[in-house]
Amino acid sequence: MAVKWTGGHSSPILCLNASQEGLVASGAEGGALTVWGEDGTPLGHTCFQGADDVTSVLFSPSCPTKLYASHGETISILDVRSLKGSLDHFHVNEEEINCLSLNETENVLASADDSGTIKILDLENKKVSRSLKRHSNICSSIAFRPQRPQSLVSCGLDMQVMLWNLQKARPLWITNLQEDETEEMESLQSPGQLLNPALAHSVSVASCGNIFSCGAEDGKVRIFRVLGIKCEQELGFKGHTLGISQVCFLPESYLLLTGGNDGKIMLWDISSEVEKKQKSPAKHTHRKKTKRAVGNKQSGNVHASVTGEDEHGKILPKLSIEHGEKVNWLLSAKIKGYQNILVADQTSCISVYPLKEF
Repeated sequence: MAVKWTGGHSSPILCLNASQEGLVASGAEGGALTVWGEDGTPLGHTCFQGADDVTSVLFSPSCPTKLYASHGETISILDVRSLKGSLDHFHVNEEEINCLSLNETENVLASADDSGTIKILDLENKKVSRSLKRHSNICSSIAFRPQRPQSLVSCGLDMQVMLWNLQKARPLWITNLQEDETEEMESLQSPGQLLNPALAHSVSVASCGNIFSCGAEDGKVRIFRVLGIKCEQELGFKGHTLGISQVCFLPESYLLLTGGNDGKIMLWDISSEVEKKQKSPAKHTHRKKTKRAVGNKQSGNVHASVTGEDEHGKILPKLSIEHGEKVNWLLSAKIKGYQNILVADQTSCISVYPLKEF
């Protein structure tokens, strides 16, 4: 079912991003970066000196030819029309960068690294305006909130999720995923059963700016709502049998893509749950027992459910794809006028799945 884009890399692809004009950038192990056309043809390629893995790529929304890329401890700014040589580069992180995020006004770029530090780079003055240090382990993912250029969320391998305001050096709100799960674990765990720790791998914020998701090693998707200077967990559900490596909201919707170490890609529609909570906000929702999705037996590569819930009210994926490889990066992108899922995995090619029915 997937169309494979090949010929752009010779090592596993680690990250993806798409421009508003349909170009796709991919970063891979060994310092390789490739730009692709809408038809899957490689248009340009470069390899950064030092051969550090390219861990994050970001197109500028206002200038579609400008591309930000992190490799090792360095951020490079490139012109996709001529990838040989960078327009600018910054060495502001002390350890390997895992994720970049650009705010909506494009005056600030955030970079999260292995030390747990998030560096806030003022792009106008070309200097670090703030260092956010609270994660005690690798900071794996960060995301600015749409419509709120001073606010971002982060998660890390310390099992913590944080809400930040750039005007403050300390997080506004912190939750520890493992501590929040202790009560549920004790009630669900059978003797001798081992449960993976809730190492947080990925965050994504919906276009509304107030709802965000987090995917973790325990295979659980958590949905949070921002309420001023704090957050509450709205939902928690499972569909993956192993850790979740990627979560990604589709634009202007509450459709959520998840990718896991089990080689599966799932599409979830949480709109009814989010809107239900919005109309009748329950107190202490983060303390409630969360719903768990039931794994479906599937024939073939793709399974679609007509509704988002089963007869017991448990959340089910609208779409489940047996991709077959551990997912490194997930991206929803409009290509040739249609929404597609782009997947980077342990191979050197990009897999493209159409989402026409949605």
